[in-house]
Amino acid sequence: MKIAVIGAGSWGTALAGMLGEKHKNVVLWARSAKLADEMTERRENTAYLPGVKLPDSVKFTADVNVAAVDASIVVVVTPSHAMRETAAKLAGVIKKDTIVVCASKGLETGTLKRMSEVVVEEIPVVAERIAVLSGPNHAEEVGLKQPSATVVASPWRNVAETVQDAFITSYFRVYTNPDIIGVELGGALKNIIALGSGVAEGLGFGDNAKAAFMTRGLAEIGRLGTAMGANSLTFAGLSGVGDLIATCTSCHSRNRRAGLMVADGKSVDQIQTATNMVVEGIRSTIAAYELARRYDVEMPITQEIYRVLYEGANPLEAVSQLMSRGRTHENEEVAIIENWL
Repeated sequence: MKIAVIGAGSWGTALAGMLGEKHKNVVLWARSAKLADEMTERRENTAYLPGVKLPDSVKFTADVNVAAVDASIVVVVTPSHAMRETAAKLAGVIKKDTIVVCASKGLETGTLKRMSEVVVEEIPVVAERIAVLSGPNHAEEVGLKQPSATVVASPWRNVAETVQDAFITSYFRVYTNPDIIGVELGGALKNIIALGSGVAEGLGFGDNAKAAFMTRGLAEIGRLGTAMGANSLTFAGLSGVGDLIATCTSCHSRNRRAGLMVADGKSVDQIQTATNMVVEGIRSTIAAYELARRYDVEMPITQEIYRVLYEGANPLEAVSQLMSRGRTHENEEVAIIENWL
């Protein structure tokens, strides 16, 4: 089995290294020929995942066709804003029996589509061979073989289980789930809540505030997700609450770090300039804000984060807006119970 990993950021590199421990033919594609050459020479991605040595079974290339040709599984790990361009490049080399796994967490601004939808639009031949991978998986920890768990989702059970078998290792446990919508939305929307969690931490708020923020953020994710056709139970799993906890609290989380910078008065442009990695929550906030309007779903946390990032609202003012909202029930279903004693 040949497995191609498209995207040599930290997560793509960690996945390639993990897969290379199990399979003899893994190819990692980097956009930069210089980076591909450096990884070939050093067996390490010093730019994005320093300190993690990659096995000899992993090869490197800057030619996407060389990477993907004759691959049984193609794992796409490029940033959300580059997904359509990358998928278009792959369209000519992907065969109908190839499984494509989207391992990027984000939404396409403009179209508001999930990553798997973007891939299928550009590569229609994989419409029934598409899967997504999502969960509380920091590249730094997976790269060091620390115990982790994840979810692979596909409407087709044989596809999900094929990917499960290919990815599962002694330190990387893989579960399956048919709810591709919920798994993708959990992975994309939690980045927005992690931004806000970083803001709350940067403003000096305590554990009470951060716990409340994450919990109500999860409620928003579930509210929009179910409106878009997801199974509400998915958000109680690894790709929902699990990923949310990891991203909101970890020192590895770039979205949390971006929130800290927002609390410090930094603008979106300043944050993006200061990091060599993509902060997906910044773009996903735009898409989620528009999706909430499209589906007429109440998402007050997302709305306030949008105001802070794109309308110049003061973070403290945004917190005040959230805290002074009209009183409501914790569970929306209570509102329709007529005989609540």
